[in-house]
Amino acid sequence: MASLLGVLFDGLAYGMLLFLVSVGLSVTLGLMNFVNLAHGAFAMLGGYVCVVLMQRWGVPFLAALPLAFFASAVAGVVLERLLYRHFYRRSHLDQVLLTIGLVFVAIAIATWLFGSQQQPLRLPPILSGQWTLVGVDLNVYRCFLLAVGAVLAFVLTVVLERTRFGAAVRASVDDARVAEALGIRVSLVFQLTFAVGCGLAGLGGALGIEVLGLDPTFPLKYIVYFLLVVAVGGTGSLKGPLLAALLLGVADVAGKYYLPQVGAFILYAIMVLLLIARPQGLVARA
Repeated sequence: MASLLGVLFDGLAYGMLLFLVSVGLSVTLGLMNFVNLAHGAFAMLGGYVCVVLMQRWGVPFLAALPLAFFASAVAGVVLERLLYRHFYRRSHLDQVLLTIGLVFVAIAIATWLFGSQQQPLRLPPILSGQWTLVGVDLNVYRCFLLAVGAVLAFVLTVVLERTRFGAAVRASVDDARVAEALGIRVSLVFQLTFAVGCGLAGLGGALGIEVLGLDPTFPLKYIVYFLLVVAVGGTGSLKGPLLAALLLGVADVAGKYYLPQVGAFILYAIMVLLLIARPQGLVARA
């Protein structure tokens, strides 16, 4: 029983981490209908910003997290103005070609600046160690990830579903001309939404260094996982990707723990079954 609870806890923590890194893609792909395969590059940027701030300037980990969010958001604003906005109404194939090209550019820049090795990260003492609860060892940092993910999911859901800004985003995506006629500054809404999505990617990348690692190949290694979360969860709301991330995280950890010879096949098998059962995703947009 202790082993089962431990696997369940690790799976939920891993799933929440997937959600934290993928939530920005849920915003840009789910709400803006823009296929941003460079999402992992913004996550990588946030991770490197966090590492540089901690190693070279001695910034505490918790203080580096909002700075990683801000740096990725600024990069998102710059690229949105220079490149992305010209592709909002283009085909998904054009968007894929643009963003996958940006991925390879980001990988080359990261390799040139930091080399190909993994980047080390030293967590503060408050987030290190373990807690023991009913005979189960709980990693403190994974508990922290669960708490951050829960708070972030709640805040984003409230902002996007119960505020005028969220309504403006949905209106801008559904019919930009009507939205502009109603006085909504569609270009500004898209820019802010894209900045938030990129900032969340950077925050997730910084939070994920301890578990996922960080090297220049990060955007390619994990983009499939991010896409799985959004595809299985659906583009209707953030609740779907959250549920999908938790399910996939538990399935991945349990599969590797109990059936290590199968490897990641369990994850993809569950994805296929879920998409066959609910091709619109766990939570479809109304």
